Amino acid sequence: MKGKSDKHQHSEHPRSRVAALLLAQALIAAPLLTLAAGDKNVHLYGALVAEPCVVQPGDEEINLDFGSVIDKDLYLNTRTLGQSFEIHLKECDLTLGKTVSVTFTGTENRALPGLLTIDGSSKAVGIAIGLETWSAKPIPFNKASDKLLLQEGGNIIALKAYVQGEPDAIRNRSIARGTFSAVATFNLEYE
Repeated sequence: MKGKSDKHQHSEHPRSRVAALLLAQALIAAPLLTLAAGDKNVHLYGALVAEPCVVQPGDEEINLDFGSVIDKDLYLNTRTLGQSFEIHLKECDLTLGKTVSVTFTGTENRALPGLLTIDGSSKAVGIAIGLETWSAKPIPFNKASDKLLLQEGGNIIALKAYVQGEPDAIRNRSIARGTFSAVATFNLEYE
């Protein structure tokens, strides 16, 4: 025996589908036409400048390996000896600038302001990275160094980096051993 289905079938007229599509397109296109016809909403600015010096290729990214740092040395001396690195500047033109200062930016260590905190993925805990000049003058992170006089041609910015134990970690002898890494960015400012 055949019964009636409870489902209602709707038969739409083909013209109503076309009308619905045209209405949808009009609703989408109207704001786009208004936007295109409106004021300019993208403004691009910039300045093309000449820098006094060129950073030697390869010095844009500096990798410094401290090797193995002995925790007992940190407990005894609070820090390691500085490990040297250099930023080479070439083709310096003194008509464009006579001095340069360098700023290293990165996340500062809370226990040792001015020093760089190590990455959260590091196994070591209780240490930070510091920078200094060859004459052992500290260069705090996120602050410009003293201005260095440039010479025509090539110049070298010679610096040292060191590992220092956090005061509480040294006092409590709680420096955790393991690998560590840190990332900073340097910026040169000429005058």
